[in-house]
Amino acid sequence: MNVRVVDYHAPDAAEQFTRSLHETGFGVLVNHPVPQDLVEKIYADWLAFFNSQAKYDYAFSMERQDGWFSPEVSETAKGATLKDIKEYFHIYPWGRVPPQLKADTDRYYAIANQLAQELLSWVQQYTPAHIAAHYTEPLSHMIADSQKTLLRVLRYPPLTGREPAGSLRAAAHGDINLLTILPAANEPGLQVQDKQGEWLDVPCDFGTLVVNIGDMLQEASDGYYPSTQHRVVNPSGEGAAKSRISLPLFLHPRPEVVLSERYTADSYLNERLRELGVKQ
Repeated sequence: MNVRVVDYHAPDAAEQFTRSLHETGFGVLVNHPVPQDLVEKIYADWLAFFNSQAKYDYAFSMERQDGWFSPEVSETAKGATLKDIKEYFHIYPWGRVPPQLKADTDRYYAIANQLAQELLSWVQQYTPAHIAAHYTEPLSHMIADSQKTLLRVLRYPPLTGREPAGSLRAAAHGDINLLTILPAANEPGLQVQDKQGEWLDVPCDFGTLVVNIGDMLQEASDGYYPSTQHRVVNPSGEGAAKSRISLPLFLHPRPEVVLSERYTADSYLNERLRELGVKQ
């Protein structure tokens, strides 16, 4: 499997990017509009937050699904038996954000969300007509004014050596949403599974932007765009002593959007949250 690295400004960027999504479930963009200095500042400031006691003031709400999720309540991937080795903070347009982190976080959310709408329009443009006929509305419209699009600030803590045997920073999983926008993390570890079942490292050079398909786009496209399994493996050597910060933006449609004859966006999301053990 070859994950294409696409220059955002190339004349054929939309076609090459969409082809990569169809072939592999992933695309990698360079020279994109997300400012690297903003991403690096967010990484540093949120790492300080995760290392502080302030996070305890933002404990997550089962009803709202916003705020800080401790390692004790973080996800167990669908089909896995061990919790991932991570903590994270959920940010929605209406949700809680620590005041000192809000301005940069809001700026990133707005820039990444605008880019996401453009990328979805690329996908729409280069979806074969017989597949696009399944869409109940244009893909970029599905996330317009959505209050469900989720920015997750993830921290994978340094390893202690006391982790349960077989546990990973993030066990193999597919994302729930339409697309996920992910700047390169501050440490490597992200892998994607190819069609032969082999695990391949995803390029993680600073300045790259990784985009992957979620289950909702797979559902809406009747499987044309595959929601590829991916994971974050545990580091060894010096890397084991470092935190890894990641900043995925999960593009969620408005709840009433019809994905297929089987699901609305709302019914699909609630089913998956129950499977992950973070909603009753």
